Formats: sequence, C-alpha cells, structure tokens
Amino acid sequence: MVTTTKFLKLPEVQIRTGKSRSTIYQGAKDGTFPKPIKLGPRAVGWIEAEIDAHNQACIDASRSKDTE
Repeated sequence: MVTTTKFLKLPEVQIRTGKSRSTIYQGAKDGTFPKPIKLGPRAVGWIEAEIDAHNQACIDASRSKDTE
C-alpha cells in the first residue's frame, strides 16, 4: 500500500486555520504550530496531516474548556 503525503502552501494553511502569515510563522518558531518543510530553494509547505492534527487539537482544547 502506498501512502502519499500532501503538502499545503501558505495560502491554503491560512484558509484551513484562519491564522495570519505572521501568526503561522511565529507559532512554528515557538513550537505551537507545525513547522514548514523546505520544498525547494525558495519554497516551503506544510504537511496536510500535521495541519489537520493541529486543527483537531485546537478544537479538542476548546471543547474541554467548555466542559470545565
């Protein structure tokens, strides 16, 4: 079985997370957001599964606060 990894460019990451460019890069620097992968000399991308997992973690954290 072959699994494929999909890379997302910054505009798609912004759409999926609702975060600004600066917030995404600051979070990657701080370790609170997935780090980008270097795709070429001037190109980076984020692993789709990592962005999906980050979004789910944000949802779970938000929901757990609601039940406290």
